[in-house]
Amino acid sequence: MAFRCQRDSYAREFTTTVVSCRPAELQTEGSNGKKEVLSGFQVVLEDTLLFPEGGGQPDDHGTINDISVLRVTRRGAQADHFTQTALAPGTEVQVRVDWERRFDHMQQHSGQHLITAVADHLFGLKTTSWELGRLRSVIELDSPSVTAEQVAAIEQSVNEKIRDRLPVNVRELSLDDPEVEQVRGRGLPDDHAGPVRVVTIESVDSNMCCGTHVSNLSDLQVIKILGTEKGKKNKTNLAFLAGNRVLKWMERSHGTEKALTTLLKCGAEDHVEAVKKLQNSTKLLQKNNLNLLRDLAVHIAHSLRNSPDWGGVVTLHRKEGDSEFMNIIANEIGSEETLLFLTVGDEKGAGLFLLAGPAEAVETLGPRVAEVLEGKGAGKKGRFQGKATKMSRRAEVQALLQDYISTQSAEE
Repeated sequence: MAFRCQRDSYAREFTTTVVSCRPAELQTEGSNGKKEVLSGFQVVLEDTLLFPEGGGQPDDHGTINDISVLRVTRRGAQADHFTQTALAPGTEVQVRVDWERRFDHMQQHSGQHLITAVADHLFGLKTTSWELGRLRSVIELDSPSVTAEQVAAIEQSVNEKIRDRLPVNVRELSLDDPEVEQVRGRGLPDDHAGPVRVVTIESVDSNMCCGTHVSNLSDLQVIKILGTEKGKKNKTNLAFLAGNRVLKWMERSHGTEKALTTLLKCGAEDHVEAVKKLQNSTKLLQKNNLNLLRDLAVHIAHSLRNSPDWGGVVTLHRKEGDSEFMNIIANEIGSEETLLFLTVGDEKGAGLFLLAGPAEAVETLGPRVAEVLEGKGAGKKGRFQGKATKMSRRAEVQALLQDYISTQSAEE
C-alpha cells in the first residue's frame, strides 16, 4: 500500500493514529561537522504524510502534533519517524509536512524524470542514477561525454513540454501485471512489498518510482541545465535545477552581477574582460614583487655575512617572504659553520621557518625546533624547514640553538 504522501503529494496535513513507539538512536552531523548520536524514538503511524528517503529523493521534514520529525526512513511496508519525544500508541495525531521542502523535491524529482526521458529519446543517453542535492541535482548518464549541442537540445525540449502543460499521472500495478515489463525502471528494492507504483508523463515517459511528483509539468515552471561534468566509470554527470531553484539561482546570480558591476565599474557585458585585465596586472605585480624579494634576500645575506655579529647562531625574522626567500638567503651565505635560523610570517602566529648549518647539528636540532614552534618540517643535507603555528616562541628556539653551540664549544 502506498503512503498518503504518495497517493496525494499535494496534501500538507492530515490526521492518523500512532501504531508503535520504541526507543531508538539517530546518527546525525552536528554544526561542527562531527558525527553526533541523538537519543529518541522510532514512531510508526497507520499512514504517513512524510515521505521516507528513497529512489534518490531525500526524506520530508515535518511535525507530528507539533513535534519535529528529524528523519523518516522506510522499513518494508512501513515508515519510521524519528522524534525526540515519545508518542503513545493509539493516540490520534496531526501530521504536517514542510511544504516548501516537499514541493521543491516534487519539482526536482519530476524534472529528473522529464530530463531522463528526453535525453534517452533524443540521443539514447541512458540514466544510471541520480541525486537530489541540497542546491542542485545531478543525473548520471551512461556515456563518456555529452556535447554542448546535446545539452542545449535537451533543455529546449524539456521546457517545451513544460509549456505544453502535460499531465503527470500515478498508478499502482500488481507485480504480475504484464504492463510492468514495459515500464522503465532500475529494479525494485529487495524488501519491496505490495503493488508497483508507476509515474507517467503523458506521451513522454512511464517509470517505476516511489517518490513525490507534480501532477502537471506546468508546476515545474522551468528547467535549467547547468552543464556536465566527468563522472565515474566512463560516465557523465548532468547538473540541473527545476522550478523555484531556478528563480533562487537567478536571484543569486543577479546579486553577484550587481556587486561585480559596482566593484569593476563597468557593465555586466564587460565583466570578463575587466577581470582578465586585473589578472594580468596582478601577475605582473607578483612577478615584480618576487624579483624584489629575491634581490632583497641577496642583500640581506650579504649584510648578515659581513656583520660583526656573524658566527655561532644567526637569526632573522621578516613578516613578508616565503620558503624561496629563506632558501636564497641560505644559498648566498653558504656557511656550514654557523647555525642560521630564518622565519617569515606573523610574529606571534603562524609562519614558515628554516634552519641551516652543519648537517649533523641541523639533523639533531631540526625536529626540536619544529616541536618548540608547534609545527612540522623535514630536512636533508644541512637544512630543515617547515610550517610553524607559534612564531611567538622564536626566542626559545634561539636559546636552544645557543645552548647547543655552547655545549659543542665546551666539548671541543
